[in-house]
Amino acid sequence: MKINFFRRHRWLATCSMAAALAATSFFGVRAATNSVGDNPRPTVKLATRSEAASGRGYSGVVKRVLPAVVNISTSKVTKGAMSSRNGKMDPQDPRLDPLFRQFFGEGFGGRFEAPKDRRDKARGSGVIVSPEGYILTNNHVVDGATDITVTIHDKREMKARLIGGDPRTDIAVLKIVGANLPAVTLGDSAKVEVGDIVLAMGNPFGLGHTVTMGIVSATGRGGLGIEEVEDFIQTDAPINPGNSGGALVDDEGRLVGINTAILSGNSGGNQGIGFAVPINMARHVMNQLVEHGKVQRAYLGILPQDVTPAIAKAFNVPDTSGALVGDITPDGPASRSDLKKGDIILSVNGQPIANANQLRLKIGELATDANVHLKVLRDGKTYDVTVKLSEFPAKEERASGNKEAVDSALEGVDVENVTSEVARELKLPSSTKGVVVKEVSPASRAAEAGLRPGDVIQEANRKPVRNLNEFQSAVNTKGKDDSVLLLVNRAGTTLFLTV
Repeated sequence: MKINFFRRHRWLATCSMAAALAATSFFGVRAATNSVGDNPRPTVKLATRSEAASGRGYSGVVKRVLPAVVNISTSKVTKGAMSSRNGKMDPQDPRLDPLFRQFFGEGFGGRFEAPKDRRDKARGSGVIVSPEGYILTNNHVVDGATDITVTIHDKREMKARLIGGDPRTDIAVLKIVGANLPAVTLGDSAKVEVGDIVLAMGNPFGLGHTVTMGIVSATGRGGLGIEEVEDFIQTDAPINPGNSGGALVDDEGRLVGINTAILSGNSGGNQGIGFAVPINMARHVMNQLVEHGKVQRAYLGILPQDVTPAIAKAFNVPDTSGALVGDITPDGPASRSDLKKGDIILSVNGQPIANANQLRLKIGELATDANVHLKVLRDGKTYDVTVKLSEFPAKEERASGNKEAVDSALEGVDVENVTSEVARELKLPSSTKGVVVKEVSPASRAAEAGLRPGDVIQEANRKPVRNLNEFQSAVNTKGKDDSVLLLVNRAGTTLFLTV
């Protein structure tokens, strides 16, 4: 009986609990549903930008600088490939070729309409640098443009006048009409150091104002073959298409460079290596263009070369500082001074020279009629040489170039005497003396050093070479594994090679 009693009560208890839970659930749902409109409004805390937070970012810098960054739109007319001349067909039109007429008949040219002239459009960026409306940009942005339109920060479009451009530095100056225009503050690019934070501002891809950030990766970059005069600031701040001519500013909003180029490899995109023209150089070019309509550069009239470790060893100098005088232009400023081939220029007006590119830059900044004081190293002794500069010629009289050389022996090199007939073939004066390189084995160290067929060797190990006997005598003073210093005449220009 006890067992049945407990089973019965346990069953009753279970039923009672189930009924209670069902009732609670039913009335609970109704209660929640009926109280929706009575819920209090949620209270949330909205973040505000504090002064301390603003100080950690660059919004203040951007707000000051970005109004001075402009969009530049250009257009120019490109002639059709088969245009007419004075209403007549261009005689160089390929449709007039007899071969075409033979296969397609005499009326071939009239069956197809010649491509007409077209108007090409391009975009870039620029920076207003004065309240009067002077704008710095890249020369390649506006080169050849027949129409230039500038869009400023308030969306106004203005026609711009080209003051002038300098292809050597890729800097151009524009002028828009206005007063009290927003202008950026110019910094001192000479004080820019590797590791400094910089912001690149421009209008990439025509998207409008865009800001990217990075650091200065290097300064004084040259020898890249981008421009004739190179002293770039290198940065990893992304510089994209359309950013050309835009601003590179420091963390205080001072303009330190004009964005110019990127090293994109095969992708064509940004790889974290961008280059900007230093503002000190750009400002110098701007002043020259505004005052003279062109850039007047001083001219020394030499072919400078870097002092490579191999050349330093051959000249018995302690380091690679300075610029080696590889050639002196006839009738140039240096030819009227005591400067000699083989001199190593150590300083210009007391300022040390590190390499050939730095020499070009320092000379180019001087007045075109200035007397420049050079300290040179010659045969282990230093000399002071004064040269009166002149203006850089419109077209350089002599080509410049330099091939880096390495230690090697003259194996795989075949030479012969320079006769008057050989000199004429090489387009050199008939009085030219030396030995001409007939052949250089592609696998030889001489080929790797840059020696080419047609080079005329005029010195070997600082001794004159007028014929094969003198060449062999000069070369045989060195052992097989020793380097040989050659002065070669290449198409009328001399340079030193260490082979």
